[in-house]
Amino acid sequence: MKNSCKFEFNNNQISELNFPLYVAKRYLFAKSGNNTINIITIIASFGVIVGALALFIILSGFSGFTTFTNSMLDSSDPDIKITSVKGKSFLCTDTVSSILNDNEGVKAFARAVEERVLIQYKQRDQIAYIKGVSKNYNEITQIDSTITFGQWLDPNYVNTGVIGYGISNKLSLGILSTISVNAPRPGKGLITSRNSAFTTVSVQITGAYAGLEEFANKYVFVDISLAQQLLRYTENQVSSLEVKLIENVDHADVAEELQKTLGEEYKVETKVQFNALTYKVLNTERLISYFIFTLIIIIALFNVIGAIIMMIIDKKQNLKTLLNLGLPIKEIKRIFVLQGSLLTLVGLFIGLFIGSVLILLQKQFQFFMITESIAYPVEFRFMNLLVVAITISLLGFIASKIASSRISIRFIER
Repeated sequence: MKNSCKFEFNNNQISELNFPLYVAKRYLFAKSGNNTINIITIIASFGVIVGALALFIILSGFSGFTTFTNSMLDSSDPDIKITSVKGKSFLCTDTVSSILNDNEGVKAFARAVEERVLIQYKQRDQIAYIKGVSKNYNEITQIDSTITFGQWLDPNYVNTGVIGYGISNKLSLGILSTISVNAPRPGKGLITSRNSAFTTVSVQITGAYAGLEEFANKYVFVDISLAQQLLRYTENQVSSLEVKLIENVDHADVAEELQKTLGEEYKVETKVQFNALTYKVLNTERLISYFIFTLIIIIALFNVIGAIIMMIIDKKQNLKTLLNLGLPIKEIKRIFVLQGSLLTLVGLFIGLFIGSVLILLQKQFQFFMITESIAYPVEFRFMNLLVVAITISLLGFIASKIASSRISIRFIER
């Protein structure tokens, strides 16, 4: 009669030797005798690499667009904008000016007048907005830094203007071109002639500014006195007060303080608030893109599931030996969970490495351009690395758990 010998693993031995991890690494990095399994494993790894690479580049692209948009908004918009709750205009009284001057968070403010107008140049018409600004307006925004040709408004010449680059292209305007700006006259009654319907001023173009598409197709900047003359405003009548804050102050806190001091007759908004739609679109597109590429990664991880299942089938005799030696079925499953997780992590790190290199190369050498002068904006952020790492690691772990759930005593012994 032959004596049967059975070696049993206890939990302490498994913990000390970390046996499942050792076997998982051997299964992952050792070449299988079955070429089909090797090919499936390579395809699964490639899918994870491409998924991690694509998701990281997309997130870096949106980070770059956010930074680019913020820089454009810094050039075109103030930190805080004050308008009237009722009507298009209000009086900038000494009381209002004192409130702004006395606020510790306010660095400077400028008066602005804005209205929709009809621009005419050599039989061409274009609807735009005239924006009259006080002489210190370039202290509130960085608008003068966006001038593509010509120069910003000269305070010594009232009838000059700076026009958006988009409008300039549509009307074929150049330096020193003279345009007619027509604003509807307020009032009631029947319009009998063009002169009775519009107030007109002539503006000589001294420069053109660039920026986001909507902004570059919107404004003609002029001196505030000319805009007030066109719209028949009084000297203190304005459409808005645009405020520049000192550095490192909370915009929302200053806006809230000004709102309480000025009262309910005025609307005080931060840059984020009056550009809420722009930020909402950016965030929504970023979120949608994240979900789309995550779905693509989920589909790619089906290859990981397939690779693990094929490995389980291929190593069935080995698993039977481990089971007979006393290794619990739970630890056998853990071998393949670890194998799938390691496969995912290897692909993840390779994908993130390639993605990081590509992002840094784009920032340095600007291989891809939006226009001839503007490179496709990208930004390297560790938060994006973390998001991609967590997403793919979690999905890889779930895929490995699904694949290893096929293992059972009945499956191994039959």
